[in-house]
Amino acid sequence: MSICPKNKSSKGRRDRRRANWKMTAPALVKCSKCGELMMPHRVCKNCGCYNKKEIIPQD
Repeated sequence: MSICPKNKSSKGRRDRRRANWKMTAPALVKCSKCGELMMPHRVCKNCGCYNKKEIIPQD
């Protein structure tokens, strides 16, 4: 059986429910080694370091 609503939901009620679906900007922090902006808890794409340790060797 599928969901069968008893009454029609108005457009205002529907849109109020969807009002919190907005996207948020990603949080960015400075890399502790090179100072480049990066996402937290991830390897820096610029220098390849995480937590001041080189994870990906850069040539």
